[in-house]
Amino acid sequence: MDILLIVIAALFMILGIIGSFLPVLPGPLTSWVGLLILHFSDTVPMNRSFLIITLIVAILIWVLDYIIPAMGTKRFGGTKYGMIGTTIGLIVGLIAPIPFGIIIGPFLGAYIGELLNNTDSKTAIKAAFGSFIGFITSTFMKFIVAIIYLGLFVGILLK
Repeated sequence: MDILLIVIAALFMILGIIGSFLPVLPGPLTSWVGLLILHFSDTVPMNRSFLIITLIVAILIWVLDYIIPAMGTKRFGGTKYGMIGTTIGLIVGLIAPIPFGIIIGPFLGAYIGELLNNTDSKTAIKAAFGSFIGFITSTFMKFIVAIIYLGLFVGILLK
């Protein structure tokens, strides 16, 4: 039974890393579920405070994942329209069957949102670039946390 739990936990760790790039799957939270499953294994002891701390970090990263692209838009001169456009563009980018829709969506959403706000094209492009930078930052942050959780997972198994 312990081997089955370890294999399932490892699958969640891999899904967590994949989820760092796909907003449909919350990467660090999925990796944390892998740590939680490992906790239920009898052969691998794990501290509850460790689980609580890693859960708090995963939830914080999950929340920041929705805030950072909008913050990037605002930092580069975007308005509320651009931030709303970023969010709508992210959702449309996920659903749209186009390659790189998840990257193009927030960029176009911020750009269109700024144009709807009667912003000139140059400012709208700048805000859309901020959205893209925010998205890349958020993705990188999720990936790093998922890799750290994988390292913790491997470290716990090797103890």
